[in-house]
Amino acid sequence: MGIRQILLDVDKARDRPEIIEISDAIENVPCVDGLSIVVNEIDMETVGMEITIEGEDLKYDEIVAAIEKTGAVVHSLDQLLAGKRMITPVHRTR
Repeated sequence: MGIRQILLDVDKARDRPEIIEISDAIENVPCVDGLSIVVNEIDMETVGMEITIEGEDLKYDEIVAAIEKTGAVVHSLDQLLAGKRMITPVHRTR
């Protein structure tokens, strides 16, 4: 069973790279079918983003290498979906 979707916590410097550069780098990884980048935090020096990536057998190491080649940094893998079909995560409230 291959990885079908991942959610990454990624930071970049405020000025470089541009979000378009990060998107292009991820799209160039052969296993990627689509992606979404959402900026969720901006401070004086950095921009924090959540990047959701979908595909049919995603290669995590290749995706991280592509992102980090742009100068951005992957902080964590926050969600992973794998298997024959997509399952909607259930979020619990505490």
